[in-house]
This record gives sequence, C-alpha cells and structure tokens, in this order.
Amino acid sequence: MPLTAIEKDSKSRMEKAVEFLKSELRGVRTGRAHAGLVEHIRIEVASYGSVMELRELAGITVPDAGTLLVKPFDPGTLKDIEKGLQTSDLGISPMSDGKSIRLPIPPLSGERRQQLVQHVKKLAEAQKTAIRNIRREANKAIDAEEKAKTVSEDDAKNCKERIQKLVKHTEDEVDKLIAEKTKEIETV
Repeated sequence: MPLTAIEKDSKSRMEKAVEFLKSELRGVRTGRAHAGLVEHIRIEVASYGSVMELRELAGITVPDAGTLLVKPFDPGTLKDIEKGLQTSDLGISPMSDGKSIRLPIPPLSGERRQQLVQHVKKLAEAQKTAIRNIRREANKAIDAEEKAKTVSEDDAKNCKERIQKLVKHTEDEVDKLIAEKTKEIETV
C-alpha cells in the first residue's frame, strides 16, 4: 500500500473517531433541554414490528429551557414512545396528554454534574485510544512497506512524522470538544 494511501486511510479513520465522539457528546445531558438528549433513543414500535430511533417517530421541540416536547407523527405510536422513554436510562419521567409527551428536564445536582464530567472524560479517552491504535496500525503498515523495500527509509520516517502530527491535531480537537462540553455541563 502506498504511503499516501496509508496517510489518507489514517486521516479518514481519525476523523470518524472525532465524529463518533461528537455524536456521543450530543446525548450527554447538560443543564438545559435539547433534542439531542432523546433523538437517538431506540423505541420498539409494536404496530410497525421494528425498533426505530425517536427522531424517526416524532417531532422533538424545546418549548422552554427545562422541557422537551415530543409529538408523534403517528398518534398510534404515542404509547410505544412513552414506554420507550420510561425504560431509557435518561432518568426522566414522561408526561403524556394523549397527543404529545412532555419531558421535564430537572436541574442537575453538583454531584451529577461531576459524574457527567467524568463520563465525558472517559468517552474522550476511549477515542484517544482509538486514535493511537490507528497510528500504531499505520506505523506497522509503513514498516512493512519499508521492509519490502517499496519505500525509502527517509520517506517512511517522513510519513510517520506526518501521521504523528495528524494524531496530535486530532487529539487536540478531542480535547477542545471535551473542554466545551465540560464547560457546558458545569454551567448552572
């Protein structure tokens, strides 16, 4: 595999790790209500005979900073959505009025904020580990190319340096995302 292909593959995989982290962080609760808290919750819909994400079943709006409003596209799925929200790990009790579901978002306690900060840091560390594994795999591929005499020693060294810069840049991006999310969680 040519060095440019190794670099391109590594960059692509590192970008996917950052995107995955962004999607994970969207589901972490902060002090205010936002649709990202619930839109990825998987709901088992008996009438459809399948499991779907909440955003595929209902419109999610934020009428005020402490409430989410879930309006099903199909009124027949209201009970399934309510049941799915109750069994989710959100810790929020849905209130149904027969046409829509209100989710009151209680304010976070100081202890819960610290737990969320720790959880966010664990998510970040998992992605940093994934990024480092991508670097290790890329370095192995470069070493294999060098051993097979398809690339020079200098080219291999330069490619490893570029990949290391990419790792540093990607880890900095992860740190920036975590700092923003931590600040958001700690804001009362």
